Amino acid sequence: MADSLVIVESPAKAKTIGKYLGSKYIVKASMGHIRDLPKSQFGVDVENGFNPKYITIRGKGSVLKELKDASKKVKRVYLAADPDREGEAIAWHLAHYLEVDGTEPCRVVFNEITKQAVKEAFKTPRQINMDLVNAQQARRILDRFVGYKISPLLWKKVKKGLSAGRVQSVTVKLIIDRENEIDAFVPEEYWSITAKLNHLNQTFDAKFYGLNGKKKELNNEAEVNEVLRSIDNESFTVSEVKEKERLRHPSPPFITSSLQQEAARKLGFRASKTMSVAQQLYEGVELGKEGTVGLITYMRTDSTRISPVAQEEAREYVTEKYGADYIPAEPKQYTKKNSGAQDAHEAIRPTSIYRDPETMKPFLSRDQFRLYKLIWDRFAASQMSSAVLDTMTVDFKVGEATFRSSGSKIKFAGFMKVYVEGNDDGTVEEYTFLPALQKDEQLTPADIDPKQHFTQPPPRYTEARLVRALEELGIGRPSTYAPTLETVQKRGYVALEEKKFFPTELGELINQLMEEFFPEILNVEFTANMEDNLDHVEEGTEDWVKVLSDFYETFEKRLQVAEEEMKEIEIQDEVSDELCEKCGKPLVYKMGRFGRFLACSGFPDCRNTKPIVKDIGVECPKCHKGKVVERRSKKGRIFYGCDTYPECDYVSWDKPTNKNCPNCGQGLVEKRNRNGARLQCPGCDYSEEIVEENDE
Repeated sequence: MADSLVIVESPAKAKTIGKYLGSKYIVKASMGHIRDLPKSQFGVDVENGFNPKYITIRGKGSVLKELKDASKKVKRVYLAADPDREGEAIAWHLAHYLEVDGTEPCRVVFNEITKQAVKEAFKTPRQINMDLVNAQQARRILDRFVGYKISPLLWKKVKKGLSAGRVQSVTVKLIIDRENEIDAFVPEEYWSITAKLNHLNQTFDAKFYGLNGKKKELNNEAEVNEVLRSIDNESFTVSEVKEKERLRHPSPPFITSSLQQEAARKLGFRASKTMSVAQQLYEGVELGKEGTVGLITYMRTDSTRISPVAQEEAREYVTEKYGADYIPAEPKQYTKKNSGAQDAHEAIRPTSIYRDPETMKPFLSRDQFRLYKLIWDRFAASQMSSAVLDTMTVDFKVGEATFRSSGSKIKFAGFMKVYVEGNDDGTVEEYTFLPALQKDEQLTPADIDPKQHFTQPPPRYTEARLVRALEELGIGRPSTYAPTLETVQKRGYVALEEKKFFPTELGELINQLMEEFFPEILNVEFTANMEDNLDHVEEGTEDWVKVLSDFYETFEKRLQVAEEEMKEIEIQDEVSDELCEKCGKPLVYKMGRFGRFLACSGFPDCRNTKPIVKDIGVECPKCHKGKVVERRSKKGRIFYGCDTYPECDYVSWDKPTNKNCPNCGQGLVEKRNRNGARLQCPGCDYSEEIVEENDE
């Protein structure tokens, strides 16, 4: 008969753990937090030590009754929420409700949901860590200050439904600042000269480097013409050949932010999707006869640390699979990103490297498999030997000019046999080695190509770039990135188009007001220092009430000034040239979660809305009467359809074009992925590459 109750957050986690613990344990789920600050009021007693007023979350009554009844039938209650601040706070709230003594060993934590890890954790339960709890409370109350004090002010002065947030406001500012940089950018002209050289039937490029042995930039056509005149009819004479080995080291195993970035680059996942799928892999997947097993370690972590047991297992696997040359003499150690208490966690890794992706594939959904493979590959590569590259640099003397050619080839693949980290522009590094050239050898160019270029503005933020920026600046924590990016879009402060963030007029207006009246909230350094203070609370070196007091002292003064001096602003909706088909009033542009849409100006009497469709200038390939327009699905994904719908039901995820296939005559569609864009025929195998101008 069961004598212990174990409480976790989710039913999936409860199911997995229940199979490991056996009949002496009842495992139930709290379904996340059970108590929180009230939604209808501020809920913090500022005058009495910032004492929070917690209430039971609506809808949790039946869950709490079930947990209360179960707790009365057992001798011990174990609180096994996730191993982070939120999990510790959930355990503390449960202890309070169930009258469990938090100073007794009732808290159980594990970094991975495997039979061994879970059973080991239950051998060493601990008391609730109030430093972790207080760090969570401090963050929650800080966010309540900003959200529940500034938001009503914005409702009153600007528009109902607006909100401000400690991290979201800085995120919007970063996007706006980047847009301002792009607007202010002045392109600068520069030139390159590329020579095509042949040697023993191998063609390679050599680029202008400088004059008289010194590097020189070519800024205009006159300078280019001067160089071209000086090298006319001159041979390319090899003046120097440098060959050397270069080591390329593997990337560390994933932490939360790097997982979100790489999943965006390689899989096209939004940050929220990455965390959702990772949660499924962590909580457990049914593996046939093996039962339910957690496939990865906890996915909210700032640490790159790996347990010695997991490292040794990885070394054994790599030796068996690839040979002893593919493991370094000593296990690789990676420097942790932050020095806080989060290093109690490990990096994100498979719970066993022997569960390779192909073996797991039959048990996983497509998204689960792709993310698991990414995590498995990254971890395996992180424990492998560095790659060895042979590099070669050749300088050619051409009159007074110097041309340079560089190449490299992989001498020993090492970790690159398994995985290479992606980059934001989606390019794949190519390795080409130069022919065996000797000093004083002379070559005649097959072609010399001068080319004009212009410097490019900084790129707009993608999710991957924005997550990296937030991490580098120390704003928020990885677990907050996904919900923050969702929130700023829902509020209409930014829009995501073609996977890039653009600020909206509303976002720029709110940012302007925040900069004027609450500059500290938008100050990157101030926000990063606040995160450090929360880490210090978690470490037990900072008092959480003092952190709140220091912030509130200045914040309250700012709030009083804003109440008195912020002017009321009336936002006028932009009127379109279309009329509502239901009531005849003009349609106006509104901002929604997935960008702009049209709504009736007669709201709330008329609630008619319609999407904004974009004509792409292509005739419908099905009915040949309508035009193909760009639309958005309910999930925000762009697709293409006929503007005569529902008369014509043509629809395509790929963008149709006006070009026809030279083989079968069907209309070509544009297909895009991380490697670029191609024109593809839907009726046969014909395809051709789309040549696009890349950022220089």
